Amino acid sequence: MFAVIKTGGKQYKVEVGTVLKVEKLAADVDSDIEINEVLLVGEGENVTVGTPVVEGAKVVATVKSHGKGDKKINFKYNKKTYYRKKGHRQSFTAIEIKSINA
Repeated sequence: MFAVIKTGGKQYKVEVGTVLKVEKLAADVDSDIEINEVLLVGEGENVTVGTPVVEGAKVVATVKSHGKGDKKINFKYNKKTYYRKKGHRQSFTAIEIKSINA
């Protein structure tokens, strides 16, 4: 069984046992969270598409860790006198999908 969920403004296709890095969530490590924004649920040929979400469907996940991603460099340059270098590291939460309830 698979599902398409929406969290942090992005959509992810998940199955049981999938480990994802999503936008940072306010949850403790080793706690369970429920994701109710399930856009699609399917198993083999049977697919249910929500309008916009599937009613009564939810995905239960466990928070594995919190962290920061790789550093991204923003560099602006002008050959005369101007240059600017800024870095950014995006925070994330690693979650593992435990169950999909349709």
